[in-house]
Amino acid sequence: MSKKNKQKFITEKDLDNYYEMHRDAVDRLVNADEETVPEVGEAELKQYKSSKLSKIPMWIRALFIKFWFNGAVCFFFLWGLSIVLQNVWDQILVVGLAMGVVTDLLVNNVFRFIEDEPHGNDKWMMIPQKKFWTLFVNILYAFAVLALVVLTYQVINLGLTGGQLDEYNFGNFLGVEPFLFGLFYLVYDMVFIGIKDGIVDAVRKVKSAKTAQTQSETPQEQAPAEQEEQPAPRQITVVHQVTSGGSGKKHKKKK
Repeated sequence: MSKKNKQKFITEKDLDNYYEMHRDAVDRLVNADEETVPEVGEAELKQYKSSKLSKIPMWIRALFIKFWFNGAVCFFFLWGLSIVLQNVWDQILVVGLAMGVVTDLLVNNVFRFIEDEPHGNDKWMMIPQKKFWTLFVNILYAFAVLALVVLTYQVINLGLTGGQLDEYNFGNFLGVEPFLFGLFYLVYDMVFIGIKDGIVDAVRKVKSAKTAQTQSETPQEQAPAEQEEQPAPRQITVVHQVTSGGSGKKHKKKK
C-alpha cells in the first residue's frame, strides 16, 4: 500500500487533546507586546481608518445637507428659471415641485446612505418611509414650508419698507438668494420635523406603557385559571384477594 492511500486514524486521546494543541497561539496573542508585534505599513492601516466625515456629529451633517440642497434648489430653479418664468406664482409652483422631488429622491436617500444603523436617520426626515406615495406627500409638504418662507420674506420686506410693497412678490427690498432661502426653509423644516418626532415619541411611550401594564396584569389573571384547570388526583382502588385454605372461597376487600 502506497503512502498516499494510507489513512491517518485519530485516536480517542487525540480527540481529548484537540483543543489543547493551539494554546501556544493564544498565549502568544495574550502576551504580545510592541517588540513582538510585526510592523504594518501605513497604506494598510488607512484601509481600516474611519473617514474625517464620520467624525463630524450627525446633527451637523444633517443640517448642512438640508441647507445645501435648499440653496441648490433656489439657485437652479428660482434664479435659473427667473428669465423664463416672470410670474411669481409660476416660480413658487416650480420651486415647490422641485423641493418635494429633491427631498424625496435625493435628501432622504442621502440620509439613508450615511446612517450608522437601520432607521438611524429617520428623525431628520419628515416622511422616513420609502414608498411610491411619499413623493406626492413630500411635494405637498414642500408647498406648506415654502408658503411660510414666502410669508417670512413678505413680513421682513414690509418691516424694512415701512409697509409699502410695489408688487406682490418675495420682496422688492430684501431679494431672494440661496443663502437666506436655504436658511429660512431649514428653520421651518426642522420645526415641523421636531413636532413630528415629539408626537411619535409620545405615542411610543404610551404604547410601551400599555404593553408593560398588560404584561404585568396577565400573570395575575391567569394564575387562578391555571389552578382551576389542574385535574383532581386520581383515586386508586386496591383490591386484595384473600383465599381461604379450607373452603377454597375468595374474598375481595376494597380500600
